[in-house]
Amino acid sequence: MTRSLKKEPYVDPRLLKKIEGKKPAETGAIKTWFRASQISPEMVGFTFGVHNGREHIPVLITEDMVGHRLGEFSLTRKFVRHGGKMQKEIEQKKKEAEITAAKAAKASTATDTKKK
Repeated sequence: MTRSLKKEPYVDPRLLKKIEGKKPAETGAIKTWFRASQISPEMVGFTFGVHNGREHIPVLITEDMVGHRLGEFSLTRKFVRHGGKMQKEIEQKKKEAEITAAKAAKASTATDTKKK
């Protein structure tokens, strides 16, 4: 559910205090557990280490992220690939194609050096 327009957007004051008077290039990742805090325009350029329950995920704030929550960019669940047997066959064919392309490129560079 969205926040009421009568209320201001929720940005944790302690988080704003951490970036107050600092330059984005000079500071490293600012660790935070405030996943519910909205991203404000003052945060653009900073890197936040947003906690996902196990570790801090580095998130570089851009202009497109303003208005979103910090927690949206630090996923808490790991996606496990679906597919099974068919997916393995597709991946194996892809690997074989990469190997043949690499061999072809290597062979063409070897013939070019012999001609010179």
